[in-house]
Amino acid sequence: MSTEIDIASPQPLRHLKSTAAIALMVAAGIVSGGIFSRVHAHQELATWTDAQAIPTVATVQPQASPASEPLVLPGRLAAYINAPIYARVSGYLHAWYADIGTHVKAGQLLGVIDTPDLDQQLQQARADLQNSVANEKLAATTAKRWTEMLKQDSVSQQEADEKTSDLIAKQATVEANEANVRRLEALESFKRITAPFDGIVTARKTDVGALIDAGSGSGPDLFTVSDASQLRVYVSVPQSDAASIKPGMHATLTVPERPGVKFDAKLVDTDQSISPASGTMLVQLAVDNKEGLLFPGEYTEVHLAMPGNSHALFVPASALIFRAHGMQIAVVDAHQHVQLRDVTIGTDLGTRVEITAGLHAGERVIDNPPDSLASGDLVRLASTNAPGTQSTQTAAVHDAERAHG
Repeated sequence: MSTEIDIASPQPLRHLKSTAAIALMVAAGIVSGGIFSRVHAHQELATWTDAQAIPTVATVQPQASPASEPLVLPGRLAAYINAPIYARVSGYLHAWYADIGTHVKAGQLLGVIDTPDLDQQLQQARADLQNSVANEKLAATTAKRWTEMLKQDSVSQQEADEKTSDLIAKQATVEANEANVRRLEALESFKRITAPFDGIVTARKTDVGALIDAGSGSGPDLFTVSDASQLRVYVSVPQSDAASIKPGMHATLTVPERPGVKFDAKLVDTDQSISPASGTMLVQLAVDNKEGLLFPGEYTEVHLAMPGNSHALFVPASALIFRAHGMQIAVVDAHQHVQLRDVTIGTDLGTRVEITAGLHAGERVIDNPPDSLASGDLVRLASTNAPGTQSTQTAAVHDAERAHG
């Protein structure tokens, strides 16, 4: 009889070992997946952080200088001819015949002056002339007689010469008296005040019975006549633009009381000098005013078309970088790297500036560059970002943060 006893392995124990092995494998898979997820999220976060460290900039293209640049300057209108009329004789104003605003023709009577003193002087001069003419006739008769007697040896040569010399003196006296009469008659003609040319009476500074003193510009003028059918415009052009001013240039005028209305003017000439006080050159333009829409003395804005600089480029003023050694701009090269350029500014127009040196056409200029920007820095162009890129990057960061718990 055999004493060996067969003891079979219990089935539940084997099943437990299989289950433990499977659980261990599942746990290892979960741990491995978690580690991989954390490493991947960390890498994504590091990549996004590095990408955010690259500044995003906006670029602009330099604009070429136009063929002509507008230059707007203040100016004053003046009558093409303006004549203050003074009295040449003293007296009292007898009457005036033209008031302010009267359109007059050349030679038209403006006023008459009573000159009693001058009238008496002229009468005396005419009497002196008659007396000298009578004496000259007597001297001529005497000289003729003495010349005949000299031929008969009735008188001496000395006496005949004295009579001839007396005649010559009397003739000179007649000529002097005639000249004096003509002078006083010329003064008498100034009793009538007339218009020197066709125009408008712009001032009347006398009245009937007013005492008038003869003057030549030192005393008050009686009338002022202006020819406003054509006007002069005087403009002070800065020295920087003086070299571009040429006779024959055309300009456009505007006045405040006629908005939207433009008047054509032509540059007549300049004074060919720069004023030391203002640093400007005086320019004279002419504008037709036959319709009478403009008035002498008005303020006007003069618009001149100045030739542009073909080598100059314009960029926004916000693109400038102010550094200790001067002005700079930031340019992006083909590899998205920054190059800082020293530039020379020609004209500052406020919102944009003219660059005359240091920049080439077609280059990409950074607008509103960061203060920390340096040469060689890598940048990202705002215009090259595809739509949704920022949203994708933000979502990746959120996923990475969730993976970190």
